[in-house]
Formats: sequence, C-alpha cells, structure tokens
Amino acid sequence: MNAMARQEALSLWHAVSRDRHARPMLDERLDVDLAIVGGGFTGLSTALHTAGKGLSVAVVEAEIIAWGATGRNAGFVVPNFAKMDPDAIVTHLGAERGERLIGFAASSADLVFNLIDKHGIACDAVQNGWIQAAHSPAALETIRSRARQWAKRGRPAVMLDRQQTEAMTGARFYVGGWMDRSGGVLNPVGFARGLADAAEKTGARIFEHTRVASIDRASDGWTLKMPSGSLRAGKVLIATNAYGGALNPTLRRTYFPLKVFQIATAPLSLRMRERLLPGGQGFSDTRRNLLTFRFDAQNRLISGGMHVVGAGADGRVPQTIWRRLSTCLELPDLPPLEYSWSGIAAVEPDFLPHLIDLGPGLIAARACNGRGIAMTTAMGKVLADWAAGTEARDLPLPFAPPAPIPFHGLLRYAPNILLPWSMLRDRLDRTG
Repeated sequence: MNAMARQEALSLWHAVSRDRHARPMLDERLDVDLAIVGGGFTGLSTALHTAGKGLSVAVVEAEIIAWGATGRNAGFVVPNFAKMDPDAIVTHLGAERGERLIGFAASSADLVFNLIDKHGIACDAVQNGWIQAAHSPAALETIRSRARQWAKRGRPAVMLDRQQTEAMTGARFYVGGWMDRSGGVLNPVGFARGLADAAEKTGARIFEHTRVASIDRASDGWTLKMPSGSLRAGKVLIATNAYGGALNPTLRRTYFPLKVFQIATAPLSLRMRERLLPGGQGFSDTRRNLLTFRFDAQNRLISGGMHVVGAGADGRVPQTIWRRLSTCLELPDLPPLEYSWSGIAAVEPDFLPHLIDLGPGLIAARACNGRGIAMTTAMGKVLADWAAGTEARDLPLPFAPPAPIPFHGLLRYAPNILLPWSMLRDRLDRTG
C-alpha cells in the first residue's frame, strides 16, 4: 500500500479531503517558547492561538496532521459534557471553578465555527444544532433538567416534544429530546488542516513524521529529542490524547482507552435523505450504547459505536452498526457501507477535560470524552494564555498531577467489556 492509500485508509475524512499540505520532518535544532507534541485539534488550536500572541511555537507530529483521534471521529461539534450536567459540575468542583469550566464548554462550538469563518477553512461546516433524543421517560426527565440548566446559563438550549423530535430527526420511538442550537457538524480532517494552515500563517512551525523520543528537563526549560533534530522550549504541551505511546508511561494509566468504530454508507437517495435530519444537525440519543448519526456533504449516512472485546471486531462491528442503523431508522433499503474506520478515545474517569501537571512548564492536555472537536479547540485558546504566562492553576480547567487509575491493567478495557450489560439496561429502560 503506497503512502496515499495508507492515508486514505485512516478514515472517510482522509479519503475525501484533498490538497493535503505536507509538512517537513524536523531535522535541525530549534529554540521556541512553546513546543507542542501532537498535531491534532488540541495541538493545532494551541499553536494558532499562541502564535497569535507573538510567541514562537513548534508542533511536532509523529505521523501526519489529524492522524489520531482528530481524523477518526464522526465530526460532531458538541458544546457540553458527555456525562456531567452543569449543576453536578458545580457540586464536583465548587461554584467558582465549576462555573468557569461550564463557561469554557458553553462557548466552545461558537469558537469552532468562528475560527472556520475567520480563516476561511473549507470543512463542510454546518452549525444548525445538535439534537439529543430520549429513549425512555426517565431519560426525558434527565434531559429536561439538562436543557434547563444550560438555558439558565444563557445557552440556546430548547426542549423538543415527541412530534418535534420525530419531525427534526426522522427517527421514531423517541419520547422527546433537546437541542443546543450552537452545535453542528463538520469534516474533522478538513478543519484540522485548516487550523494547521492558519497556525503557520500566524507564525507557528509544524513538522510531520517527527516522533519525539524523550522530553528532558533543561536549565531554561525542556529539551525534546528526535531521531534527526531537537527542540529547546521554555514550555511543552503534550497533546497526544490516547496516541502518546511510550512517551510518558504514567499518562497511559490515567485514562481508559476506548476503541470506537465509525461507518459511512454510500450516499442516500433524495427520497431517503429528506426524511432524516432535514436541517442537517448532528444526532445522539440517551442510550448507554449510543445511537448517533449525521450526514456528510455527499449525503453519506455516518454512525458509530463501541464493540464487544473479541476476535474479528474490525470486520464484525461495522456491519453491526450498519444493521442497527437500518433497523432503528426504518431503512430496509439502506445503501451499503462505503467506509469504515476506528480510533481510540481517551476517557477520563469523571468524563471532564483535564490539564495534567508533569513538571514546571510541562503539561499534558486531554479533553475528548466524546466531545473532542469543541472541547479541544477551546482548550487550545486557554492553553495559549498559559504559554503567555498565565498560571495553569488559574485556567478554567481542572489542573493536577497525574492520577493513575488503580488496577488500570485490569480496568482499561472495562467500557468495551461491559457493553453487553449496557445494552441489556437500555432494553430494560424501554420496557420498564
């Protein structure tokens, strides 16, 4: 398989996003204010916003831009938290820090789409909202409270009754839902490449195929060593999410690596397409084994899901997701699969974004938990303040030393292993 074929095999987004601007390998010694390890949303957004403050920035990516989770997700832009609602976050973090984190998340989708407009990023962006539908009466009460909490904080959150939910999504059997009008969808690889281009135009330097071998303390900062070059930096950001490899073994024990599969069908006919999400929103429901779907610019139907640990998952799970779509959306003539791919998401025990203190001027950042595009882009803007001198503890994000998960070797596959139990509970919710 040649280099182009390997790249396109990463995901639908890599296959359809053309005119990739290849970056060189770092083969010299550079001195910069901020070195960033990882060319995904967090690293690229941080580079763009830090360069905008007049600081020198270098991004080093072991593969190519958007190689990891950034280029392997479904392209949802969701400005809220995967598990915790605002009131629970205030209880968890306290009023002052909790409200700051909530404000950070609330504006995250608007930041994404504003950057797209400002820099003319071609990524098929549609900001028509994100819909979450309730699969049971109990779930409806939960999201009613969720929408009320976000609306109380000035967000464009609205409740949908059963009829509105069906009309807006084309999916029956839901008892209602809610929508955040600031959410949306986009092509994540197109967005990442646009961020990279904008960062370079602002003064950042970006290198691909540059794997960091070590990060060592120096008298005036840190030294990053690569096979053919090195970086000296006053501050360093590790933005590798779940793709950091052996760079920092301690980090690998602070999150659960969740393997998620995505699929895209061949384009739907106009007759089929006009019933489903006519407004172009993104969709998720409240089941533990989530059903998600959206369309891309060519009317491919896109969905995703987890898998039960076992042999043959790479071939079995995409077909399972396809059959689920056909059943749940009442599409007996659903077009066949055109693309399938998978990626690893880093899931925090509390499902919140985190900054991890690894030493003076050395931070690791993680913000995915199913909300990667919005949260990581917003995190980059915040981290630029840190690069410019703001103390990390004063940022609106949880900041603490690494906290390895007890018995991580046994528990790291728990989200996938427990999937059958989650699916059973979903069925009980519907029949209870």
